[in-house]
Amino acid sequence: MSAIVPMLVAYLAGALGALFLPGASARWASSLCAAAGALLGLACAADVLARGGSIALSIPCSVPLLSLEFALDPLGAFFLALLGLVAVPASIYGGGYLGAHDRRPSEVRLIGAMLNLFLLAMSLVVMAAGVFTFLLFWEGMSLASYFLVVLQGNNPGNVSAGRWYAGMAHAGFGLIAAALFLAAADAPAATFEALRASAAGLPPGTRDAIFLLALAGFGSKAGLVPLHVWLPRAHPAAPSHVSALMSGAMLKLGIYGLLRVTLDILGGGPTWWGGLILALGALSALKGVLYALVENDLKRLLAYSSVENVGIVLMGVGLGLVFRGYGQPSLAALALVAALYHALNHATFKGLLFLGAGSVVSATGTRDMEEMGGLIKKMPQTAALFLLGSAAISALPPLNGFASEWMIFQSLMSGALVPQPYVAALMALAAGALALTGGLAAACFVKAFGIPFLALPRSRAAEVARESGAAMRLGMAILGALCVLLGVLPFLPVRFASAALAGLPGLDATEARFAFGWTMESPGGASRISPQALAICLVAAIAALPLGLRLAGASRRLRSAGTWGCGRVSRTPRMEYTSTAFAEPLRRVFEGLYRPTRDLTIDFHPESKYFVRSIEYKSRLVSWFEAYLYRPLFALTRPLGESGRLIQSGSVHLYITYIVLALLAGLLLAHWL
Repeated sequence: MSAIVPMLVAYLAGALGALFLPGASARWASSLCAAAGALLGLACAADVLARGGSIALSIPCSVPLLSLEFALDPLGAFFLALLGLVAVPASIYGGGYLGAHDRRPSEVRLIGAMLNLFLLAMSLVVMAAGVFTFLLFWEGMSLASYFLVVLQGNNPGNVSAGRWYAGMAHAGFGLIAAALFLAAADAPAATFEALRASAAGLPPGTRDAIFLLALAGFGSKAGLVPLHVWLPRAHPAAPSHVSALMSGAMLKLGIYGLLRVTLDILGGGPTWWGGLILALGALSALKGVLYALVENDLKRLLAYSSVENVGIVLMGVGLGLVFRGYGQPSLAALALVAALYHALNHATFKGLLFLGAGSVVSATGTRDMEEMGGLIKKMPQTAALFLLGSAAISALPPLNGFASEWMIFQSLMSGALVPQPYVAALMALAAGALALTGGLAAACFVKAFGIPFLALPRSRAAEVARESGAAMRLGMAILGALCVLLGVLPFLPVRFASAALAGLPGLDATEARFAFGWTMESPGGASRISPQALAICLVAAIAALPLGLRLAGASRRLRSAGTWGCGRVSRTPRMEYTSTAFAEPLRRVFEGLYRPTRDLTIDFHPESKYFVRSIEYKSRLVSWFEAYLYRPLFALTRPLGESGRLIQSGSVHLYITYIVLALLAGLLLAHWL
């Protein structure tokens, strides 16, 4: 535990430094302390994963149920390492990002303090070893991230996003608390160790109820459809380095919580648990990428893409639970390793993309891709790193997104080994959904890179944009390097993912059998691939092209010529593809899903309708879940909420009376039960 205490001190020092140091010192102190805390956490996690076992810490309290219990085991260590890999570059980036434009000093101080508290709370969530400790820091994580969403600027949209986020976060917290309290009902203590020991004696109906509550509660934090509605609102509203942390790390803690309750505490369950997670994961992947395709807001596009990738991770989790239920521990371990590997990969490439988007937004002052264009000439390094992230998230070899998606796809192909025909059919459908998701994701990020960075600038802000500062480029470069290393050397993250699952019940004790050397091999040896060989071939092909031209005697003299303009002498930004036009064919194909509403207004010349002054076209997509689930739900609950104002008198004495009465009622209920 020697490395844990310095980590806590670093985060607390960063929060205090942000509040009390003068000027720019506060900004850099908070950023560097956050990076130092993340590095210390990463070192501690790597030590646990390498050695095995766990390290524990207890902070006693005179009230036993309020004692703080911590234990860092391999599963928690993997997610602590994931957090550190994103937090270090994001914190460095944040020091430059918050100083890139004139901001209110109080806003910068509060963002710096809340960033450190946010990282501290996330670190302690994965180390929590008791119900009270877990819920305390889970709520702390949600509150810190809420303030980071609403603190940036004086924008009413941020406040609305914060309300959505707070509502979904607190509803999820209630479901998680109900699941853990239900699991602890017969346990002698409220520690996870006691919950594991008593879980085997729980009735099947109780175990199913705990699983469903945990799935809904942790699914809301992870962005699982249909509980994802807060995500495309909150992520764009937060500062970009915070968006990278929310998408790259915080969403994964929903995956962590689900694994902790389902596999660790409950020890697994029936196969329908895995089938449900697999189906919801496939739905989330497709829904996320389809809505990302038609987004014009760059950060909202990335937020919807996070829904897609969380769905892919959950497909691996569900697949592992299905294999475990059918007595295939080796295949279950392989699918879960693939899920953890993709969670780690998503943290790196989505963190890179959010930081790149933040650089673009900082340079242009807008998130609307229709107002960008031509930024590759103004911001060449940001463009190169954003292109690298786009290739990784599109699962192009030899980058990390390809390696983990290949593993999940091959695990799905192993579904033919399941003895139940309908389960094998579900696997085939899930494999088709994953393949379709991959193709749509590639199209999505052709748009996400091409529209902002290529062609001609579409606004004055895009024309005068400048490259980001050194700190911002360094943060992006670290994540870009990780995208390459995690793809070319997959045996390193896969080995740590295998170690994270060690000791969980019902899984094969041996290390995952994707070969850790020159090749990655699918279960049964049906297929194999070598990311290292792909990388070498790619580098060789890139090097061979200029060498071949030189050997052929090609001239090295620079020649310039105008781009072919379809017979036109001059070109303007009005002739370019827009974000909307790029997605229009797919919008038509999936019109039944999008259900767009269109409004066409034509202003004719008063003398003749054959002469048009202007045409205005508006189109809005209908979100099914908001229109048919949340709006009716809000309509039903709003009268109940307004009736609560009857007891809101403003009297502190009356409020204390309410608290005493609620406490007495709780004590009486506990006595009777």
